[in-house]
Amino acid sequence: MSLNDEMVAALRKDFRTAPISGQDKVMLEYVAKLTRDATQCSPEDHGKLRAAGFDDRGILQITLIAAWFNYINKVADALGVGRDIQVERT
Repeated sequence: MSLNDEMVAALRKDFRTAPISGQDKVMLEYVAKLTRDATQCSPEDHGKLRAAGFDDRGILQITLIAAWFNYINKVADALGVGRDIQVERT
């Protein structure tokens, strides 16, 4: 897949309408759900991923990568990485 400017803009606007494969859309729906509230992810979601062609290893990899990015972004946000803030040292 090429990540040209048009593709990036389409993905940023709404991945559901972006010109990507059905498999990618199913994966991104799962990742969005995981990001909003991981406790809402269910065996039904995993079934949708399997129906889209992902095996258990793929589902695990998608989950781990999405969770890691969520984690590291929260750490960066908490520490003000990329923002102009002062952290008080004790």
